[in-house]
Amino acid sequence: MRIEEDLKLDFKDVLIRPKRSTLTSRSEVDISRQYAFRNSAGKYRGIPIIAANMDTVGTFEMARALCAHGLSAALHKHYDEPALAGFFRGLAAEATVFYSMGITGADYDKFRRVRDEVGEAIAYVCIDVANGYTKSFVDFIEKFRTTYPKVTIMAGNVVTGEMTEELILLGVDIVKVGIGPGSVCTTRKMAGVGYPQLSAIIECGDAAHGLGGLICSDGGCTAPGDLAKAFGGGADFVMLGGMFAGHEECAGDVEEHGGMRKVRFYGMSSRTAMDKYAGGVGRYRASEGREVLLDYRGPVEGTVQEILGGVRSACTYVGARRLKELSKRTTFIRVARQMNEVFGAA
Repeated sequence: MRIEEDLKLDFKDVLIRPKRSTLTSRSEVDISRQYAFRNSAGKYRGIPIIAANMDTVGTFEMARALCAHGLSAALHKHYDEPALAGFFRGLAAEATVFYSMGITGADYDKFRRVRDEVGEAIAYVCIDVANGYTKSFVDFIEKFRTTYPKVTIMAGNVVTGEMTEELILLGVDIVKVGIGPGSVCTTRKMAGVGYPQLSAIIECGDAAHGLGGLICSDGGCTAPGDLAKAFGGGADFVMLGGMFAGHEECAGDVEEHGGMRKVRFYGMSSRTAMDKYAGGVGRYRASEGREVLLDYRGPVEGTVQEILGGVRSACTYVGARRLKELSKRTTFIRVARQMNEVFGAA
């Protein structure tokens, strides 16, 4: 047993300090990014915000809506093969949509069959597990990269620099960072495992960028300012679940509760998800997610505008004309515990 006493921070623990700026309007800020991926040699241009691969959020409808605004989506892995093939055949060349998968033999075979049918229309893959520290995950990454050298791989989740480096050297282009910060994730409560998200971004980003790799912050964002903090801390992409939940483009029925329209949202390790896809919670494990009812929020376009406006505003406060400059111009101020309790995660 050992104890690390270095300071670790979450989004709610900091604010971004303003700096002198020559920008006169948010409209002057370019929040798109361009990347050349280290291992696949693929090229990317867009706004680096991704809808999470949760079955209520990572839908075909959400992907189409976000791609129209230059954002991306990671599809959930429970679509059947004909539906996936049909979607990717009709996908515009400039759209960035991730095919999501686990690491079982069935996941691999399903991907192979769909990819054989649609070819390079699937250019991005999200290999997603709760625990990115297992040998089976590492072995799968190595096998997949060897078989598909030109596919851009996003994979995780991890929260430490050394594992980030290992994954990049094995062939991952974008390391997914985050264990436990999601709004419907209970891993920190059930397993006692996790890492404050901002510190995970800073440490994993530093490790990845030293090798020419990239990271995606996954979880913990509840407001546009949290995205600004994630990008300011060194995230190359940010993945959102709860902030995109409850919209018209999400899966799930709209329900009436007390005269209010509500939508169910749940974690993919919740009892709800396991009952739906795995026949229930196995005897050897416990649920590490929860289900909540969210207000129905209508089309996602309004939320997209709010998020992008918040990130642009952060850039103007520190004088970053491009999103790429935000991390170079970010100085975080620690917020006193008393302020957090009074003002929340402002």
